[in-house]
Amino acid sequence: MERVVVKLGGGAAAGGAGPASLAGEVEWLRSARLAPVLVHGGGPEISAWLGRLGVESRFVDGLRVTDPVTADVAEMVLAGHVNKRLVGALVAAGVPAVGVSGKDGGLFRGSPSSRAELGLVAEAVRADPAVLEALLAAGYVPVVAPVVLSPAGETLNVNADTAAAALAAALGARALVVLTDVDGIRTDAADPATRVDRLSAAEGRRLLAGSALNGMVPKLQACLAALEAGVPRVHVVPAAAARVICRAVAGETGLGTVVLP
Repeated sequence: MERVVVKLGGGAAAGGAGPASLAGEVEWLRSARLAPVLVHGGGPEISAWLGRLGVESRFVDGLRVTDPVTADVAEMVLAGHVNKRLVGALVAAGVPAVGVSGKDGGLFRGSPSSRAELGLVAEAVRADPAVLEALLAAGYVPVVAPVVLSPAGETLNVNADTAAAALAAALGARALVVLTDVDGIRTDAADPATRVDRLSAAEGRRLLAGSALNGMVPKLQACLAALEAGVPRVHVVPAAAARVICRAVAGETGLGTVVLP
């Protein structure tokens, strides 16, 4: 079966989309003989837990600055709290979901970023999906926490969009669907009227050379990386929309932004 990688962001990652809604979308994909793999973020919850510990959250170009304490908290929140909440909700709704972290089976590996100011943030993430292929072959739906293992055995933080793009490429996915809390890619992040329906890779690179994207930079970089690695299309769509994953995979137009080679 063809693979579809879905990055759960916005309300979907926090459970705001509702377990029944997400479960219904996953089952629709499975009924269409597609094999979904879910990758989730959890940035707001990481920030909340760091705040409880008195640790300030800092970001550079949309990426979390990660010291050893932040890396430990990120792993506990992502691979523990967020991952198991999503898995539990899906299983309760009848979906045979299994949660894994990027460390399991060497799923995600990477080196610390060459940008020293970012700290323990993964760069050039590589995915070995053997553990996911085994789960898919057994009929399970993998739910992946974006934690990366360094060559030295350190825990590295990574943007979930980056992890999802690497995984979509490694799986030879038919599409990457990125759920987010905005309505798509905008040429000006602050102005909803600037959303674009379709974006070519060349246009995306020109946007990255501008200055209005703000926190959308890692997301667009991930989209382009997926396309360059052979993923045919990437959809950046609003998590709050009804049946958003199904509609994106079916190729519905006017929903978020589709990024094409």
